[in-house]
Amino acid sequence: MKKTILLCGLLLAFVLFSCSSDDDGGTTQQFVAAFENPSMSFTADDASKEVKLVFSKTAPEDGTVTITYTTVNAEYGTHFTTDPSGEEGTIEVPITAGSNQSTFTFNKLANPIEGTEMSVSFKLEAITNPNSAIQGNTTLAVSFTESAAVGGVMAPEVGGPDQPNQVYVDLSAQTQTVVKRDAWDLGFYSGESFRVVLNESVYMAAAPLEVTDIDAVTEADVAALQPNVAVGIPGSNVYVDNPSGDIQETVIAEVSETDTDNKVYLVNLGINIGGSIHVPGGSRGWKKIRVLRQGNDYVLQYADLNATTHEEVVVSKAEGYNFTFFSFSSGEQASVEPMKNKWDLNFTHYIDLLSFQGDDYAYTYQDFIVSNTKAGITAYQVAVSDFTYEDFTSENIVEANLSADQRSIGSSWRNAGGPNAQPSIKEDVFYVLKDADGNYYKIRFTAMYNESGERGYPKFEYSLL
Repeated sequence: MKKTILLCGLLLAFVLFSCSSDDDGGTTQQFVAAFENPSMSFTADDASKEVKLVFSKTAPEDGTVTITYTTVNAEYGTHFTTDPSGEEGTIEVPITAGSNQSTFTFNKLANPIEGTEMSVSFKLEAITNPNSAIQGNTTLAVSFTESAAVGGVMAPEVGGPDQPNQVYVDLSAQTQTVVKRDAWDLGFYSGESFRVVLNESVYMAAAPLEVTDIDAVTEADVAALQPNVAVGIPGSNVYVDNPSGDIQETVIAEVSETDTDNKVYLVNLGINIGGSIHVPGGSRGWKKIRVLRQGNDYVLQYADLNATTHEEVVVSKAEGYNFTFFSFSSGEQASVEPMKNKWDLNFTHYIDLLSFQGDDYAYTYQDFIVSNTKAGITAYQVAVSDFTYEDFTSENIVEANLSADQRSIGSSWRNAGGPNAQPSIKEDVFYVLKDADGNYYKIRFTAMYNESGERGYPKFEYSLL
């Protein structure tokens, strides 16, 4: 998975900026290099990974970074190689003038014998650029077996102002999976119950009809209902899935083994991805659907509103995943989430609930973060007035505060903004997350804009407790 570099102010946790005096008494910022992250691990199936070096400023000229390494039960050429080559015990990584990063590739050639440690530790030794220094993450530990990352920095690639992507982040593996928000429409639950969820990231909504014959439903039959089956209007909360993530509270009722109990649903497909947050896309249209059961599988019937026949597809539960996803546009299953134990957080557009002047709304949010509670992920917020991020340790964790609501981070990491203010990061809070393997992380959000002031560029740092 691709990791995105965190530059400038966000490097403060990993690269210490320093200045040196010029002859005229002024100051010049040093050229500082560091590993982006202090650790990296491989699964049995991983063959290679890119190692990133980040700089405190753009390189003033071409040069090199010299890296040495030590090994535990690993031999160069037999168990691993690097590109550029490290066969002689050092790696010379090129620096290109004007760049703010360099990389080299670590190739794993063999897996360790079960129960045997195998690792390589890299160390930054020298930089040829003038006025340079090595600070921050000066070492990188690479494990040949999967282990929890000790921390790092990540910038989920949600795609800029309109945030066209959903991004699934695995903290322990330091990976992210990027999927277009409109790549799917329905998610079929792979757990014990038979439940179907809507794609809340494109603002879908649905309503049951009092009929079971999908072919008999016409647009005229639902014309009076359509204006209500939407997001952002009074009473719209009853037409969306419960945003807490409780799988027993989907707007589509649990699929019954008795066919006659399964109603036809009117489905609002939501909004197309637009060009910016200020210019939302147009309507994605409508469908009528009905879901049945066939043994341990789902049977999805779907059609356009005025169609007198329907399409039918069998959707199987996917072992090891939260859902099997389906796209109306392709008429096929879609690859969306990683395996359920391979992600912790999802950066996405989202539907939450809002009460205003006595009315309940399904309300749309950007910059929303969903926790993978179906895999046992829990989290809670910590106020800086109680603990600073730097001083917070595992001894400060309050287990009872960990929440199984998938909105435990949600939109609470940022200020909403208003008529005279842009949304901004809340600097007085951070979060504790417990993953499915029992690892605890503290997480602090550090950006939501890029250097040009464009929204849709979230960044965060985190550390294993």
